[in-house]
Amino acid sequence: MKKIILSILTLTLLISFDSVGQIIDDAPMDGLFATEDLANKEPIPNPTIRRADVMWSKRIWREIDFRQKFNQKFYFPIDPQQNWKSFITIVLDGLKEGELTAYDISNTDELLVPLTYNEIIARETFEDYRVMRRPYPPYEEFDTIIYTEFDPTKVMRLRIKEDWYFDRQRSQMMVRIQALCPVMIKERNGEEITLPLFWVSYQEARNLFANSLVFNNYNSAMRLSYDEVFWKRLFDSYIYKEQNVYDRRISQYATGVDALLEAERIKIEMQRFEEDLWEY
Repeated sequence: MKKIILSILTLTLLISFDSVGQIIDDAPMDGLFATEDLANKEPIPNPTIRRADVMWSKRIWREIDFRQKFNQKFYFPIDPQQNWKSFITIVLDGLKEGELTAYDISNTDELLVPLTYNEIIARETFEDYRVMRRPYPPYEEFDTIIYTEFDPTKVMRLRIKEDWYFDRQRSQMMVRIQALCPVMIKERNGEEITLPLFWVSYQEARNLFANSLVFNNYNSAMRLSYDEVFWKRLFDSYIYKEQNVYDRRISQYATGVDALLEAERIKIEMQRFEEDLWEY
């Protein structure tokens, strides 16, 4: 009899524990209207490009810092809620579900070697063997293992590889993003170290970005998608590399204020090229 009562109590406790934290299917509506339909968007169609119409082009690499106020929409929220996720969470979910393909970082920034989601997580998961001392008598030493897991909140930058070109048919300078690279920020010996994780093809990710909403500071009823953010250039960035014969970054031949001035010079030079094509 005692065994039967004990079994019933155990079963009751298991059922109660399973019900804790369980998400219900028919949750009440929390808002003015259902938000599921807001994410069913199609990517903005790219304009057609004829090789004969491209009379000039240049490849540019940019970097977006999520810590800047205008770019904080990429970093937040920390915890996903109501079809609202941070940029790195959307990318990682896409890799996990097979909607995106990640490519290993190479010196040429080419999309050559594919990576799986597990390989990316494993690269940022470390085991550190340390010798610790107990804080109480007899203060003996003991070996321990400290696990450092992948922390997506450390991803605070995003690199963009894009091609600027002048379309002769439209008489317009245009741009097309080719690839994106999330970058982690870590501290080692009191210094900030950047760690690029992987590249993803922007064209492949557009369907995912078109269905991923971004917070709108001015109107919550008109939520933007990440595809619209990139298409409308609703971000603040700086140039860290232009296509050159040496294949080097600006930081390899300029530092500090000189690097910022060099990035500004590259941007102004492209603007002047477009302006010099017109006669008044």
